[in-house]
Amino acid sequence: MRSAAVKSSGVVVPHFLKWHGRLAAFLIYLTIQLVAATLRYRLQDKSGLIKENPKAPLIFCSWHNRLSLSLIIYNKLIRSFLPTRRLAALVSASKDGGLLARILEHFGVQPVRGSTSRRGPQALLELTGWAERGHDLAITPDGPRGPIYVVQDGVMALAQLTGLGIVPVVYHLNWKFCLKSWDRFQIPIPFGKCEVVFGQPLYVPRAASGEERAVLRSKLEEQMRALTRD
Repeated sequence: MRSAAVKSSGVVVPHFLKWHGRLAAFLIYLTIQLVAATLRYRLQDKSGLIKENPKAPLIFCSWHNRLSLSLIIYNKLIRSFLPTRRLAALVSASKDGGLLARILEHFGVQPVRGSTSRRGPQALLELTGWAERGHDLAITPDGPRGPIYVVQDGVMALAQLTGLGIVPVVYHLNWKFCLKSWDRFQIPIPFGKCEVVFGQPLYVPRAASGEERAVLRSKLEEQMRALTRD
């Protein structure tokens, strides 16, 4: 795997995978698909997305520890009802992000490499470009380093820049493993139940001040925590 580099222009180049990393990504993708196929899903759509099918793209916002099923949920509970929708997702420019980016590609999702610590401004511009092409956007508001369940400012900046609504997506697994990582990453156990909630959309006005954006950030975090059950 190549190390990240910084060009003379100051542009950060993200990590990319070698053949063994691509193989690992494919095996992880297959495992996710197999486990996900055994789960029973129930959706509570407070956003009205499925019923109303808004034409404008949306920003889907899900906690970092719930990444394992986030793409399954998008494909199964959104694209199965609204097949024309497409997704671009923010992924870290780190080595681990290279693996996740490849997994996203297997799911038909466009990865955009960056985070608050690497390629932040570049990634925001790239995400905005995909939104202008009609893609929904996905971001983990407490990633890539936490603290857990604390919404960082990146998702607010993206919403203000694009004018798109933020839709919280939270799910609860009745059977799961929790890793001893900073986010207590959740791995579903086969044949369990997955209860999914789409929260009410939140909009950040383009003319919002820093203080107004901070208030909306707190509101989003409060809503997502209220929907979260561990």
